[in-house]
Amino acid sequence: MFIKLLIVFTLVPIIELYVLIEAGRQIGFGATVGMIFLTGIAGAYLARSQGFDLINRIQTDLNQGHIPAGEMMDGAMILAGGLLLLTPGFCTDLFGFCLLTPVTRSFFKVWLKRWLDLKIKQGKINFRQL
Repeated sequence: MFIKLLIVFTLVPIIELYVLIEAGRQIGFGATVGMIFLTGIAGAYLARSQGFDLINRIQTDLNQGHIPAGEMMDGAMILAGGLLLLTPGFCTDLFGFCLLTPVTRSFFKVWLKRWLDLKIKQGKINFRQL
C-alpha cells in the first residue's frame, strides 16, 4: 500500500506540473492562472450546493426511518471532489468536477460499490458491531 501511495503522490504532481506548464505555453500565464481561480470558485460553489442538497436528502431519509447509505457514499465523493478542486491543476480539477456532478458521480458510485463488495467478500474489510 505504501508503494502505491508513494507512486500516486509523486506522479500526480509531476503530471499536474507538466499540464500547467503546457497550458501556460499554449494560452499564456495569465489565462492559466485565471482558469485555475475560476475552477476553484466554480468547484467551491458546486461542492457547497451539492453538499446542502445532500444534507437535505439525508435528513429526509432519516425522518422516514431509512438508512442513508447511498447518501453517505455521495457525501464521501463530494468531499473528495471538493478537496481535489482545492488542489491547483487541471487533471485533479477534472476528476473533482466528475465527483461533484451527479451524473458522473453515479458511475463512480457503482464502481465503488462493486469494489467494496469485492473487498468484503475477500475478507479485507470487516464489520464489527459494538
